[in-house]
Amino acid sequence: MVIAAISTSQLYTIILVVLLIAYLLWYLYGIYQRNQAATLIDEKTFREGMRKAQVIDVREKKDFDAGHILGARNIPYSTMRAYYQGIRKDLPVYLYDQGKAMSSRSAVLLKKHGYKDIYILKTGYARWDGKTKKS
Repeated sequence: MVIAAISTSQLYTIILVVLLIAYLLWYLYGIYQRNQAATLIDEKTFREGMRKAQVIDVREKKDFDAGHILGARNIPYSTMRAYYQGIRKDLPVYLYDQGKAMSSRSAVLLKKHGYKDIYILKTGYARWDGKTKKS
């Protein structure tokens, strides 16, 4: 029986590959969770439905005050666990942040607490060209 010795560089390569695969699986699981919890919508669809929905900006207060979508209210993701009860379950929930990472996490949280009609602005506030307001 021959046992091959593994060099240090081969060991580092194996560890790196395992870590990359673990990260990829974690990332894909996050996308899967988001897709189960919410629907990604484009800016046009967001604008058309926002009058009949609750528009929530999940960015921090300083970012919200620097500029936000007109009619949105601010519930930062960092405080979402404490204040999600203020969101009505009988109306659609439209979430956005700078991109869609915090919105995705917020959508998963809301889904776990029984919310059903959850939508996320696909391009985030960074590419919003509709009406905005600064506080």
